[in-house]
Amino acid sequence: MGYRSIKRALGETNLERKCRVLFGLCIAALIAGTFVWVYYQAQGVVLQATRTEGRNALTNQLLRRHWETWVTESNPGEREFLEKILDDFTYREYQTEVLGLDSIELISLTSTTPTDEVELALLRELKKRFDARDQSVDVPGASSGELGELTTSLKGETYEERPLPEKNEYHYYEPVYWGARCILCHQPAITGASAAGDISSASVPGQPFRVVKVVIPYEGTKQALLNAWTGLIGVGILTVFLAMIALYVIVRYVIVKPLKHLRDVSEEISRGNTALRAEIHTHDEFEELADAFNRMLRHMTEAQEELRNVNANLDLKVDELAQLNMRLYDMNRLKSDFLANMSHELRTPLNSIIGFSDVLQGIESLNDKQRRYAQNIQKSGRVLLEMINEVLDLAKLEAGKMEVKPSEFRLDFVLSAQCDMVRSLTEVKNIDLDLIVDENEPPVYQDQSKIQQILTNLLSNAIKFTPEGGRITVSARHLPGDKLELTVADTGIGIADEDREVIFEKFRQSSMVLNNDGLTREHSGTGLGLSIVRELCKLLGGDISFESELGQGSTFKTILPWNLTDKPAFSSELSEKLGELVKPHSTVLRPKTA
Repeated sequence: MGYRSIKRALGETNLERKCRVLFGLCIAALIAGTFVWVYYQAQGVVLQATRTEGRNALTNQLLRRHWETWVTESNPGEREFLEKILDDFTYREYQTEVLGLDSIELISLTSTTPTDEVELALLRELKKRFDARDQSVDVPGASSGELGELTTSLKGETYEERPLPEKNEYHYYEPVYWGARCILCHQPAITGASAAGDISSASVPGQPFRVVKVVIPYEGTKQALLNAWTGLIGVGILTVFLAMIALYVIVRYVIVKPLKHLRDVSEEISRGNTALRAEIHTHDEFEELADAFNRMLRHMTEAQEELRNVNANLDLKVDELAQLNMRLYDMNRLKSDFLANMSHELRTPLNSIIGFSDVLQGIESLNDKQRRYAQNIQKSGRVLLEMINEVLDLAKLEAGKMEVKPSEFRLDFVLSAQCDMVRSLTEVKNIDLDLIVDENEPPVYQDQSKIQQILTNLLSNAIKFTPEGGRITVSARHLPGDKLELTVADTGIGIADEDREVIFEKFRQSSMVLNNDGLTREHSGTGLGLSIVRELCKLLGGDISFESELGQGSTFKTILPWNLTDKPAFSSELSEKLGELVKPHSTVLRPKTA
């Protein structure tokens, strides 16, 4: 099973199933580990008991052999009594055998040499440990009545064991430790001397190495272990089953039931039943959670009601604002119509005044003073006519009545002609006027009159705000993306930082000049030139930007399409804002966030 499968099984299921699976796995692992530990401990205890049984069986066989030799036939009652006692201490049938590594025959003790390599290695290991102990026992003054000197001494400390489950047998090996009398009785060569002789005066030879092997049937022990293991498994399965049932009841009624109630309440609230409340009375964290849920729901309904009231008031304010803006739009339209009509009506008498001033200047009988008056009349009339034309153009732009008439023309010819028209003004102030344009550029398909008007307004501003001895540079180039970049740069007074945001607004001029003189006092104008330029750029599908540093000059850049294929959609700023205000809005109630 991969990581995704485990995550899907444990992490993407409901809480009840997740708790059952995780708890079941944990308790199963815990019980399995505990039972394995108990099994190995029990196996060790059984093995120790079997080892003790082997040692007891060895002692039993040792006593049986000595008593069979010592008890004579002349006392049959004593012999029968001893055999009964030995039989009572014998719980099962054992096989005993005396093993040795040499072929020396001892008196009354027959031994064999094993042929099994494993058994031989086991005896050699026992021989090493046997030799490490005392090789002789010093028993000075021993008497014939001392039983301890007549029996084989089994220390019980040096032994080997060999479980053979495949044969259902357990082999126990323990070497024989000899006392002085034991060695005299079981010496390799027996003469005619009797055992009743003076043992204390006899020489005690070295201890021979003999091992007593006890074979105990292992089938019963193995079956007992199997039964214990089967019982442990059964108890473990039953424990896991009962624990899972208890967990199911606990999770189902203590955890899942309150959570399911909260889920049902939240679903009903999402359907609009905000009057419903969570009711959990468990006097624990779930009850606190339900109380917090109810408080949150109450605050949410209060916030919704408050938001509904605010939106209702906002709708009223929006309606009032829309009505005010409708009135403002009508007033602005009336203003534009008035300015357009007034400008149109004023142009005829102004043209007449300018024409009569030309006639007056042609009369030869006028003196210099009268001729200067006529020139002032003509100059003032032209300035006033220029202002009226700007107002009329702005009114047309705001009303959306300005038409675009694209045509194909040579850009270098138009720019050169416009520069020649204002060159006389630059010569009066001793301003250098440079034109940079590539004569090999393809023709431009644009509204020629609008481009001329844009360039004229930019040049007029540059000449107006450039001091004597300055420089004005006009350049045009073909940008990637089929765009036209028209640039007018001057070395004039520049634009202050506080005036950058309002420089394109109507009827606004910069409030700072070099040496902190007001522009409106030194330079005439309506403050509409740059506003008209920006509106014309938008009309032609372009835009205008500028860079300026106070006291160093300004650079105005217009970006226009080289080929005006489609007539750009144009609407005034006031019309756009009015359309947004009168647009119907849908009210969306949202709860208040903390």
